[in-house]
Parts: sequence; C-alpha cells; structure tokens
Amino acid sequence: MSPDTKINAVILAGGSGTRLWPLSRLQLPKQFLKLYGDEVLLEATISRISDYVLKNDVLVVTNEQHAKGEAYDMLSAYQTLLEPQGRNTAPAIAVAAAWLQKHSGADPVMLVLPADHVIQDQAAFNKVIEQAIAEAEKGALVTFGICPTRPDTGFGYIKTASIESSNNSLPAERFVEKPDVTTAEKYLAEGNYFWNSGMFVWKASSILKQIETWLPEVDAVMKQITAAWDKGEEPQQVVDRLFSSMPNISIDYGVLEKVAGNSDDLLVIPSNIAWSDIGSWDAVHDILNKDDAKNLLQGNVLALDCKNTLIHSSNRLVTAVGVDDLCVVETADAILLTKMGETQRVREVVDSLKQQNAQEHIMHLTVKRPWGSYTVLEEFPGYKLKRLTVNPGAKLSLQRHQHRSEHWTVVAGTATVTCGEKIMEVMTNESTFIPAKEMHQLENQGAEPLQMIEVQVGSYLGEDDIERFDDKYGRV
Repeated sequence: MSPDTKINAVILAGGSGTRLWPLSRLQLPKQFLKLYGDEVLLEATISRISDYVLKNDVLVVTNEQHAKGEAYDMLSAYQTLLEPQGRNTAPAIAVAAAWLQKHSGADPVMLVLPADHVIQDQAAFNKVIEQAIAEAEKGALVTFGICPTRPDTGFGYIKTASIESSNNSLPAERFVEKPDVTTAEKYLAEGNYFWNSGMFVWKASSILKQIETWLPEVDAVMKQITAAWDKGEEPQQVVDRLFSSMPNISIDYGVLEKVAGNSDDLLVIPSNIAWSDIGSWDAVHDILNKDDAKNLLQGNVLALDCKNTLIHSSNRLVTAVGVDDLCVVETADAILLTKMGETQRVREVVDSLKQQNAQEHIMHLTVKRPWGSYTVLEEFPGYKLKRLTVNPGAKLSLQRHQHRSEHWTVVAGTATVTCGEKIMEVMTNESTFIPAKEMHQLENQGAEPLQMIEVQVGSYLGEDDIERFDDKYGRV
C-alpha cells in the first residue's frame, strides 16, 4: 500500500433489516442499532477502518428517510449521499464513485462496506484491508471472501479457480446463489468456495469503467449526473432528480458476476476475520456471549431451566421457565416468538405486516426526530395521545395539518409556541390549542428538555399529514 494513496470509505446504510424485527424497523433498521458492543453498527463499521480512512473521507450512502428522521443525529457527523429511492447497490456505488472523484479531485481507492456487519478479529481484518488496497492500486476489483465455517444455506458463494496462491489473492471464477444443504456441504469440502461478504475495494475509475462496460443503463444516467455536476448544479439535487431513473440492480449481479466470467480483474481475498452479517436472530445468538446453557438474555429477563434460548426485553419483564430452543424478542408494541434455527422466517412476518398496512414494521412507539422524540401513548379512531420531548435549543418545523387539531400541555420546561400570528410562552402546567389548518411551530429555548403531552383530534392522524414551510433540519 503506497503512503500517497488516497483512500475513501463508502458505507452502504440503506438496508431495511427486516429479519431482526421487531427491534429493527423500516425507519430505524439494524445498522442504526446497538446489537454488538457499545457502538451502533454504523459507527462500529467506521471505527473499524479508522487506521486507513479519516472521518472526513467517509461517505455514507443512505436514504432521506433515515438522514432526516430517526438516524439524523448519527448521520449528521458524516458526509452523506441520499438515495431518493432504493435502487440496490450498483447505482449507489456508481454515484458514490463519481461523487468521490468530484469531491477529492483524485481517483481514490474506495473501501465499500455494508454498515451492518460485525467483524471480531480486527488484526486479521487490517491485514486483508491492506492487501486489498495494494491490489486495488494496480487496478483490480477486490472482494473479501469469508472462509466458510459451516455449510450455510443463507449466503451466496464465490468460487475461485484455485486455492493455491502465493499472495492469497485468488481470481474469482463465478458467483453462485444460496445453495441447498447438500450443495453447501460440497462447497465446504472442495475448499475454493467462499461466502460472499458484500465488502469491496477498488479504485473509483476501475469500478466506473466496469459499470460502463456491463451496465450501460446505469452508465447513461451517470453521464447525465456528472454533466449536471460539471455545470455547477448542487450535487444532491442532481441525484434527487436523476437517480431513480436507474435500474434496480445489485453490483454483484450487474457487474461482478460478469467480470468473474470474462477476466481475472476480480480478485477474492480469503478472509478469516470472525465475520457476521447479523442477518437473523440466530446470527445474533451465535456471536454474543451466552451462559453455560447457551442462553442469550438481554434486558429485564428471568429464565429458569432454559436451554439454547435468545430472550430480549426492551421494556417489560420477560420470564421463561423450562423452555428450549426458543427466541423471544419484546418491544413496547410487539413480541416475537419463534424457534431457534427458524429466525430467518421473521421476514415473512414483516411481509404480512406490510400487506396489512400495519405500523408495527415501520416505526416503534417511541420515534426519534432531529429535535428530540415522541412516544405514542394511546391511539383510537379520531384521537391520539403523544408524549413529546424537545431538546434544549431545538424546534420543530413551521407546519400545519389539514385533518387534525392539537392540544398541547407542558409538563416540564417552557415551550415557545407560534400559532398563526401569535407567539406565546407556555409554562409548566399550562396548555394551548392548535386548530386544524393553522400554521404553527414549537420551540424549546430553555436549557433543559421540554416535556409535553399532545392530544391529536381529527379524521386522519397519520404522520404524513404535515405540511412544512420552514425547517432547520432541511426537511421542507
């Protein structure tokens, strides 16, 4: 690795994390949760590469819903590229590569990493990172092939032409889909099949050249985007306008599988790095510390005579007596019960909730916002009760609602309230009324958190009944 090499990181943080429901939700998926260690997974991913990439050289690719919603605080610390609509990894990586070239004025080596993986062997990871950067400097596309420890049917595999290599970088021969058990056992025995980690290293110019060759539909839109940038248009606004016209396709399927079948430009570095994609509750159970009976107990949990369980409590006391091989995950509004070994099927639950238009797969009862948080206390047809916490110095957007009125009661602190042309101070144990269709704003000018109870009354109480006119957090 040359000391003059410019290195940037592209962190892919747009996933939905459906298999870790009910803890992971659409508006706050697993990459923004603490599932292993003291950091949320996104922050742990960035910390892991801090020896190679400065914080200012990290680009997080995510969606607007996360960046201006529940993940606002953690994402505001980094450069972000916001996808107006999910288009899978190929368009995201293409725009990120061009974005880095424009902003760095160079042709950087890109470390492309999912935001939601766990790597427990940092020293081994550093070694493969350095090897990958050295190969990328020479123009290769590099991916980390995880050395399989079991015949897992939950991962795609990459086959290499040989397991013999003096420098441990193997040309990729082909990608294969998730196998059945018999086929996975065969892969494990042959020794030249590796789990597809979804982690990549390459120069920006190298991947853009391959995208031009194998994905002309993506390349055509990229040329429009870069042309608009060259004319001086604001980069994110150009992405907002053009990104969604790209096809929905992964970098693996759209580019890497084709490169593997036609050249030696794609290298696989076999990686023993204690890796997990934390793709299910079974995976969480595998990587975290358990008691002697293989129970993983998190939160307010009491388990008697249980074996091989995962029991997670976010709020209430959860007790279990004499159960084996059971996964229980409790949150304020949902409880998951499933057998260990079948937690991959949680995705089916989320699919069913989507079909029912249920809110439980979208958000928790307590929802973070850039200004603080709100908790839904009760909801019935025609009215809803919330508890609002507004941080010191924070304020909600200037907004109005078409279908609901709001009654605000301050229980701690002092609220500065704009209602139409009127501005007032509402003290503790005082209240005010916001009529439907009235422009209004709430602010906490104090030094302590503002706590309020909000009662909404109206024919429609959805969160999308908000028309914003001004907002310090860019959500207009």
